[in-house]
Amino acid sequence: MKMDVLLGLQWGDEGKGKVVDVLAPQYDVVARFQGGPNAGHTLEFDGIKHVLHQIPSGIFRENILNIIGNGVVLDPVVLRKEIEGLHKFNIAFKKNLFISKKATIIIPTHKLLDAAYEKSKGDKKIGSTLKGIGPTYQDKVGRVALRVGDILAADFDDKYATLVEKHKTILSFYEFDISQLTELEKIFFDAVAFFRTLNLVDSEYEVNDYLASGKKVLAEGAQGSLLDIDFGSYPFVTSSSTMVAGACTGLGVSPSKIGEVFGIFKAYCTRVGSGPFPTELHDATGEAMRKEGNEFGSTTGRPRRCGWIDLPALKYSIMINGVTQLFMMKADVLNIFEEIKICTHYELADGSKVDRLTYELNNDEVKPVYLTVPGWFTSLAEVNEYEKFPKELRNYVDLLEKELGVPIKLVSVGPDRKQTILR
Repeated sequence: MKMDVLLGLQWGDEGKGKVVDVLAPQYDVVARFQGGPNAGHTLEFDGIKHVLHQIPSGIFRENILNIIGNGVVLDPVVLRKEIEGLHKFNIAFKKNLFISKKATIIIPTHKLLDAAYEKSKGDKKIGSTLKGIGPTYQDKVGRVALRVGDILAADFDDKYATLVEKHKTILSFYEFDISQLTELEKIFFDAVAFFRTLNLVDSEYEVNDYLASGKKVLAEGAQGSLLDIDFGSYPFVTSSSTMVAGACTGLGVSPSKIGEVFGIFKAYCTRVGSGPFPTELHDATGEAMRKEGNEFGSTTGRPRRCGWIDLPALKYSIMINGVTQLFMMKADVLNIFEEIKICTHYELADGSKVDRLTYELNNDEVKPVYLTVPGWFTSLAEVNEYEKFPKELRNYVDLLEKELGVPIKLVSVGPDRKQTILR
C-alpha cells in the first residue's frame, strides 16, 4: 500500500482541511507532516464551522486514526486548548490521536524570539504569525531543540532551563521585554503535564506498519507549496518543507511509497503577509473578492491579499510535487464577476514574457499577462452535480485543466462538506 499526499499549491489557505474531511472516509489514517499552529484548517459541516491548528483534519471521523508526525512543531498550550475545545464532540483522543516523540516542541521563549526578530526587521518584516514557528525550526536545525520525547525524560526541566537561558541571551541583545515569561511558563508546564497523558509514539514505525498491513494513509500538509522553505518565494516563506518531499521526511516514509498526490488550489489566489504576489488586486475588484470569499486568516484574522489565478505559479507547484490530481476550491467566490482573468505569463522589466518562476521573480517587479474569459455570474448554492454547472464555469475548469495538464477531479462550490462536487 502507498501513502497518498494532499497539499496546497499556492500560498496556503487553499481549503486543505475541508478536502481532507471529505476524503477521510476513504482512509484509515490521516497524518500531518509539517508546520505548526500557524496553520488553520477550516472544516464546516452540519452548519458548524471548525478550525484545527495542529490536529489532523480526520479527527471528526471516529474510525480514523490521526497522527502528528515528526516534521511538525507542536505547541503544547495550543494543542491542549484545541483538544478541550473539541470535547463537546465526544472525540476519543486516547483512541485515535497519536503524536510523534520526534516532533519538536515550541516553548514560551520561542514566541518571544519570534516577536523580537520580526520587530527588528521593521518595514522588511516577513509577516510572521508570531507563534514561535521559525525560532523552533531554527533550534531544530541548530540541534538544540526539545522534542516531545524529552518531556518523558527525568532531566526535562534541566534541558528546558538550558534552552531558555540561551534564548534569554538572544532576547537581551534585542532588548526585548520578557516580563510576561513567568506567566507563559506556568501555562506551558500545565500543558506539558496534560501532554504526557496523550499517545506519544514512534510514529515512523506506526505509519510504515499501517502501510505494510494494507491500511490506507493520507498525509496532510499545512501552508502551501509556494511557502516552501526551499522552493517558495524566499525569504517570505514558512520554515518547513511544504511539498511532497516534506511528507517523506516529516513522517519517515520512503519516496517509493508515495501514491496519489492531490494538489489543492483556489479558483483565484490569496496570500497572507509579505512577499511577491504578481496577480494581486489593489482595487475594488480585489476588495470584492476578499469580502465574497471571507478572506481573513482562520488563525490570525488578518485580511488576505487577493488576486486572479496564476498559472505559471500553479504549473511550478504541480511540477515540484508530481501532482496527479487537482482539486479546485471556492469556485463560488467568482460568482460575482461578469469577467474572470487568468494569468498565463509574466512580462519582465525588459519586455520579455515567461511562464516560469525563476529566481529573479522574487526580487524584480513582474507584470501579469492575462487571458480574459466570461464569468458565470450566478449563484452555485443549489448546484450538486458537475453537469449542472453553468457552461462558463465548465469552460473555466476545462481551460485550466488543459493548461495545467493534470485532471481537475473535484470542484468546491461552498464551505460545507456537502458542497463538494466530484467529476
